[in-house]
Amino acid sequence: MGSFSHSLDEKGRLIIPSKYREELGREFVVSKGYDTCLYAYSNAEWQKFYDEIMQLPDTSAKNRRRKRYFMVNSANVEMDRQGRVLIPAEIRALADINGDILIAGLGNKLEIWNRDLWNATNGREQMEAEGREIAGESDDDDGEL
Repeated sequence: MGSFSHSLDEKGRLIIPSKYREELGREFVVSKGYDTCLYAYSNAEWQKFYDEIMQLPDTSAKNRRRKRYFMVNSANVEMDRQGRVLIPAEIRALADINGDILIAGLGNKLEIWNRDLWNATNGREQMEAEGREIAGESDDDDGEL
């Protein structure tokens, strides 16, 4: 959970916040996300995700596209002793990862965003509007989440 702001260093390395380092492990997987961001998975979480995707039958064009989307746009990365990771340039380019970055914790993975893009799509105004929309959707329920 939570979010942290960082910047890429001159070599294109990203500092992983200490809060997330133990859960991710020294080696982990970075993948293109569904939105214009990257996902970071621990090896154990990636394996679960990988197993689910690979079980999808290749007889469906949608399943083949989904497999390509993630398998081609993913990389194994390794964190150094200072908590920095070099995400390959071609993977960073998929989400315009450069300069200022926002890292958001989402349970079983991290999202890595270009901070300007995050602010444009998930900034305070957008989050407040979504909160109102979610609250409005729950008016008909019994108070459960």
